[in-house]
Amino acid sequence: MDRLLEKKTGWRLAFTKKALPWWFGALLLAFIIYLIARPNNKTLRVDGDMLTISTAQFGEFNDYIRVSGRVQPMTTVQLSPQEGGIVQQILVEEGSRVKAGDPILVLSNDQLDLQILNSEAELAEKENILRNTQIQMEQQKLDVNQSVLEYGIQVERLRRAYEQQKALYEDQLIAREDYLKAEEDYRLAQQKYELTRQRSKQDSLYRGTQIDRMEESLDNMLKNMYMIRRRKDNLIVKAPIDGELGLLDVVLGQSIGSGTKIGQINGVGTYKVEAQIDEHYIDRVVAGLEATFERQGETYSTVIRKVYPEVREGKFQADFRFEGVQPENIRSGQTYYLNLQLGQPEEAVIIPRGTFYQKTGGKWIYVVSKEGNKAVKREIRIGRQNPQYYEVLEGLEPGEKVITSGYDSFGDSDVLVF
Repeated sequence: MDRLLEKKTGWRLAFTKKALPWWFGALLLAFIIYLIARPNNKTLRVDGDMLTISTAQFGEFNDYIRVSGRVQPMTTVQLSPQEGGIVQQILVEEGSRVKAGDPILVLSNDQLDLQILNSEAELAEKENILRNTQIQMEQQKLDVNQSVLEYGIQVERLRRAYEQQKALYEDQLIAREDYLKAEEDYRLAQQKYELTRQRSKQDSLYRGTQIDRMEESLDNMLKNMYMIRRRKDNLIVKAPIDGELGLLDVVLGQSIGSGTKIGQINGVGTYKVEAQIDEHYIDRVVAGLEATFERQGETYSTVIRKVYPEVREGKFQADFRFEGVQPENIRSGQTYYLNLQLGQPEEAVIIPRGTFYQKTGGKWIYVVSKEGNKAVKREIRIGRQNPQYYEVLEGLEPGEKVITSGYDSFGDSDVLVF
């Protein structure tokens, strides 16, 4: 027989098959509400004892940077031989004090010795040629002078003969032809005498000019020989100034060319500090800025004397001179850590430096809640920085606590729960 099914009412109706779509819709709605309402922050639990927590404060920000500088002599003179040769002796070791003119090393140059011998032989040959030429010219001078004397006497004789022939012709004792012949001989002798005198003058001028030129050439050869001999003195390399032999890069038997840098002489008494500075500060570092450093409990002051414009490997060079007293026992090559003042101290919100900056670049930081049980990521803006503090321009208030230790293990978490 058929059994009558009981119709479900009330709360029982919610557990029927007809109610399943409603259950599914309710669950979907609850899930959507959960997705909307739940926080999007990524949370990470960390050990608070392993963190460095610092407090932002309103205080004086001292605008300076710390740079590493190396002591160098103010005056450095390159040591280069004027003549090339082979190192024969090394007379002074590196680090020794020297005075101007002190010999440092001795070179030998066989080629230079050969040049001296050739120059002396050429000079001797030139002197012989000059002496022979002078003898020849002197002989020519004597010959010409003798001719002048002979023609002078001949003119005198022919003059007397002409005057005698003229007197006889006027008395009509000789023929006209004899008279004319005597007159012509006399005039010819006069002309020869005059030509011989002119030749004597010209030869004298020519001989004088030629001898002057030869003597000038001889003097030049003498000077050249003396210069070559002085070049031999240059084979002894000497200190150009008083100072300290800071470098001598030679060994015995080494062949060195003329002008090759083999060392340097460092002037003693005055020094400078050469520092390499990050190119980030190139627009702010100018001549005249002050820098200080401490050594053996004393504070010393320096001033930038020169800034080099060239940037290499992200750094540029600046030279500092000492202002006032120099440290005692200062040595070339020592390293000092300078505090370079870039500007005047100003009041600002500051936080201690920390390794967090390497991760965030100063764009955000974890700020600890007032309860102290968590830290939340917050955007900030950092301005200037010095070796101790960062200047915070936006995002933090004095008294707030922040995490300044490294963030490498936090990933991209928004909230840190201690």
